[in-house]
Amino acid sequence: MSWIVLILSGVLEAVWATALGKSEGFTKLWPTIVFGAALVASMGGLAFALREIPTGTGYAVWVGVGAALTVTYGMVTGAESVSLIKIVLVLGLVACIVGLKLVSD
Repeated sequence: MSWIVLILSGVLEAVWATALGKSEGFTKLWPTIVFGAALVASMGGLAFALREIPTGTGYAVWVGVGAALTVTYGMVTGAESVSLIKIVLVLGLVACIVGLKLVSD
């Protein structure tokens, strides 16, 4: 259960990171509200997951999931350039996340 919560919290990290960018320095109401709600839920889920998952592993997975999804979202929406090397690096990040899960207790 903790791993599922951790992955969902990583997804919410991508949501709050994207909303933070769209809030334009907290000057836009709805992106700011989405940022705050996703941030609280993401941190709450991370805290829950870290009760059973070691902190270093949990944090690395949380950040990795959020980073991979944030970059992917940016490339899909056109906010970021797409290149083969970016795609390979994001896939490498995902492979590292899977690897951490496979070697965890």
